[in-house]
Amino acid sequence: MRVIVLGGGVIGVTTAYYLAKAGHAVTVLERENAVALETSFANAGQISPGYSSPWAAPGVPRKALKWLFMEHAPLIVQPMMDVATIRWCLSILRNCTLSRYQTNKSRMVRLAEYSRDQLKALRADTGITYNHRTQGTLQLFRTHKQVDGAHKDTEVLAADGVAFEVLDAAGCVAAEPGLAGARDKIAGGLRLPHDETGDCHIFTTKLAEMARELGVDFRFGVTINGLVTEAGKVRAVRTNQGELDADIFVGALGSFTPALVKPLGLDLPVYPVKGYSITVPVIHADRAPVSTVLDESYKVAVTRLGDSIRVGGMAEIAGFDTTLHDRRRKTLEHVVTDLYGDAGDVSKASFWTGLRPMTPDGTPVVGPTRYPNFYLNTGHGTLGWTMACGSARVLADQIGGNTPEIDASDLGLARYA
Repeated sequence: MRVIVLGGGVIGVTTAYYLAKAGHAVTVLERENAVALETSFANAGQISPGYSSPWAAPGVPRKALKWLFMEHAPLIVQPMMDVATIRWCLSILRNCTLSRYQTNKSRMVRLAEYSRDQLKALRADTGITYNHRTQGTLQLFRTHKQVDGAHKDTEVLAADGVAFEVLDAAGCVAAEPGLAGARDKIAGGLRLPHDETGDCHIFTTKLAEMARELGVDFRFGVTINGLVTEAGKVRAVRTNQGELDADIFVGALGSFTPALVKPLGLDLPVYPVKGYSITVPVIHADRAPVSTVLDESYKVAVTRLGDSIRVGGMAEIAGFDTTLHDRRRKTLEHVVTDLYGDAGDVSKASFWTGLRPMTPDGTPVVGPTRYPNFYLNTGHGTLGWTMACGSARVLADQIGGNTPEIDASDLGLARYA
C-alpha cells in the first residue's frame, strides 16, 4: 500500500522504516530541511523503559506547588488561561490517583520494554551506531523520603518483570564513579541495569538513510495544511505543494498533531510541554557520567554521549513558545556541576529547547482512528526515543493487518472516548 507519514522526527522516521520493511511504498512529509531537527534533535538521550512513568502520580499536585517556588524548578507554569491548557492540566490531575498511576505506568513499561527489544533487533540487523551505551540508568535520590517513595515504582517494575537494583550512596558511586565528589549529597538510588543511552538525532538521521535505501521518499520543506476526507476516509493531505493522495496516512507530528486532526472531529489530548537541554563538552573523562543519571530532585537527566554530556529536563507549560530562557540553562548547569564538578566545560555548552507532545495519562496514542485509513503515532512526551521502535513496529503490524506482538488495545485514541 501507499502510505504517507506526516512528520520526520524520530517517531515518523521509525514508522516509515518499519512500514518500508513490511513492503509498503512510503512517503515522509517534513517541514524542516532534514529529519529530527525539532523535538528529536537534542533530547536527554536515555532509552529508559523502566523509568517510563506518567507525570501524573500520587502526590504530584502537592509537589507541583512546591516546585513552582524553587530556585531551580523542575516545573514552570507560564501565566496562560486558554482552554487547551486548563483542560489538559485538569486531565493530569484526574490521573494522579494510585490506581491510575499503576495502570498507566504498567502500560507504558509494556510498550517501552517491547521497544527496547525492537531497537536491539534493529541494531543487530543493520549495525546502526549512535553513540549508544548499554550500561543502565540510575535514578538518584538526594533525600531519604525519595528513597522511601520509590516503592511505588519498584512494585510495578517487579510485577512487570523489569530488573532493578535499590542502591545506597556507596552503590550509586560504584555504578557511577564520577559521583564520588557528590557522595554526601546522595541518599540512595534506583538502578535499571538494562536501560541504554544514545544520541537520538544521530540515530534518526542514520535510520532515515537506511529507510531511503528501502525506497522511502523523504520530502522536505513541505508545510502540511490539512487533511481531505471523502466517504468517511482520508483521501489526501493538503500541502504547500498541492494535494497528495495515498491509501494510508499516519499522523506523527508530535505536539502539532491535535490541530491537524481537530477538523476531522478527532479530539486528541496531546499538549506541548517545553523541555530544555545543554550539551557540554567533556574535559575530564574520568569524572564524567558513565551512562545516565536521573536527578529526582530536579527532574533532570545527565547522560554521557561520546565526548559530550547531555543535560536535559524540566517541564514548562508555555504553549508553543520556544524562547530560550537563560534561567533554565542555569538550572541545567547547576545539576551537572553539582553532581560531576568540572567533568565538562559548561561555558562551551550549546543550549536547546523542544516541545514534548504529552498525553495526560503518559501513554502515547498509537493505532487506528475512526477513519479506517488514518492512524496516529504521537503523544510520547519525554519518551519518544525510548518508545520509537516499539510504537513503529506496532503500527506497521496494524496497518499490514497483522496482530501486534504486544497488547496494543489500550494504546489507541479510543481509550479517551
